[in-house]
Amino acid sequence: MSPLRGPAHLRTALSASFRRRFHAQAPPGGGLDESGPLACRLESRSVVRFRGPDTLKFLQGLLTNDVRRLGAADPPGSGGSSSDTSASCIPTQNLEFRPPPPLYAALLTPQGRFLYDLFLYRPPRADEKLDRTGSGPGSDDSGEPFTLMADVDSAFVDELLDCFKKYRLRSKVEIDNVAKEYFCWQRFGSNHLTKVPSAQEPETASVGWGKGIDHAAISSTQGNDVGWQWFKDPRLDHLGFRGIFPSNSIPPLVEADKEVGEQHYLIWRYQKGIPEGSYEIPKGEAVPLEYNLVGLNAISFDKGCYVGQELVARTHHRGVIRKRLFPLKFLNDKGEELQQAVSPNSEIKDGESNKKVGAVTAALGCHGLGLVRLEEALKQSSNLCIKDKEEVRVKIIKPDWWPIEWMQLEEQQSAAA
Repeated sequence: MSPLRGPAHLRTALSASFRRRFHAQAPPGGGLDESGPLACRLESRSVVRFRGPDTLKFLQGLLTNDVRRLGAADPPGSGGSSSDTSASCIPTQNLEFRPPPPLYAALLTPQGRFLYDLFLYRPPRADEKLDRTGSGPGSDDSGEPFTLMADVDSAFVDELLDCFKKYRLRSKVEIDNVAKEYFCWQRFGSNHLTKVPSAQEPETASVGWGKGIDHAAISSTQGNDVGWQWFKDPRLDHLGFRGIFPSNSIPPLVEADKEVGEQHYLIWRYQKGIPEGSYEIPKGEAVPLEYNLVGLNAISFDKGCYVGQELVARTHHRGVIRKRLFPLKFLNDKGEELQQAVSPNSEIKDGESNKKVGAVTAALGCHGLGLVRLEEALKQSSNLCIKDKEEVRVKIIKPDWWPIEWMQLEEQQSAAA
């Protein structure tokens, strides 16, 4: 059992202790870009279930993304929208069924500061899954309530539940912690999108009901849990695949020699400049656009009102962002990588002017994430270092997934400054 699961009154202390031990361990070696596909169970994430007829309406008014898309394939009366009739067909071997992809979203304070991030999934209904014989769809249970699952930061799951229940008021939605029943998994690696799935993983073309419709989102076809799937990570394609699976089984396509610890996934994210959770995106402090949540598909600007929308919309339309989160690498004077030399919250300064230019938000091994002033980051200065540790040099890396317009806008801002 994960050290992050336990009695509620011990959760916070256990979470902090786990993170300290986790980051104190020796980081994995290099070569993550060549060793995929890897898989790991994310012990830093817990699973929460939202269930009831008001689920979509409730979350739509709170979260930054358009949650209604998760109900698009539902028939009338199930809590979702029936506008997409082609997606609500009963699946057969000759008729494709495409479940709605998961969403990445955030809950903000009324002042527009980040609180929690969520990956939202709509689990398949009984008639969208194989029956126990594996020869056809299961029977439709019309009394089954509309359900969404979310993987959230384990360290803050109790706070998150309290926050949602505070907003619930008279909404008909149940909110439960189901971390003992379900685990969150991630598949990642450099060759997820470059290889042809049917050639490299031939078994994926015939697994699941409606075979061959999605070579990446592979159904589990065992026992009563038929239909749980891998989905493309909703943030970026090259982050691989993510999914929620029953805790009593190993997800499909997880090879024994490719299952790794979560540290490998952290290093992978840090190299790409991807924050996750309420430690790496500081709870109650972070401005969502500075932490690149727009580029990570967490924010919809045409969904209507939600908590904290005013600041996000105003900042976006003004187009002035003076700081952003960047991948960092920590080196010595000779350009050699320094392992475990920097801790989160360390200040980044310019060695010549002695001025603060940013701060480290996460660090593991020689990699990290840092919120840095764009003017300084675009200079690509070699004089950046850690305050009180001048021997530790900081190299700022421009993420290769950033939209072109971001780079153009930031270069214009730097020139104007």
